[in-house]
Amino acid sequence: MNRSNLPPASERSIEPMVELARCSSLHRIIVAGAHGAEHMFELHRGGYNRVATTATCGLPRGQYDVALVDWQHSIKALETTLDWLVHFLAPSSVMVIGIDSRERTGHRKLESVLERLGFQIEAGTRCEHGLAIAARRRDAAQMAVAE
Repeated sequence: MNRSNLPPASERSIEPMVELARCSSLHRIIVAGAHGAEHMFELHRGGYNRVATTATCGLPRGQYDVALVDWQHSIKALETTLDWLVHFLAPSSVMVIGIDSRERTGHRKLESVLERLGFQIEAGTRCEHGLAIAARRRDAAQMAVAE
């Protein structure tokens, strides 16, 4: 995806997350977090038309390829959200979580939460306001290595 496709406001949080997820406009994307609706509109303007928020996603049926979670609350609250969100994700899905860098102990806790949910961290990057981590379902990550 070209940097110029998304407006400047999204470069601070969504663009690094989209790059980590390796999204294309064909992926079904669900966005979560306090700015979910704003991010959905930013993605629509960037050419991603198959985007929903947690408020507009309907019933969980494993229908989304990518989850973009921009989180600024506690890790405990994030854990509750992820427990609910994983039911919307397809078996080969990727989840990218942006967290505030000030919560130092949260990084280790997030890793254990993702492991418990069956996800394996693939990559991470520092963003303007924190850290973004990409994780893929463990079975899907192992299948990709085998191919």
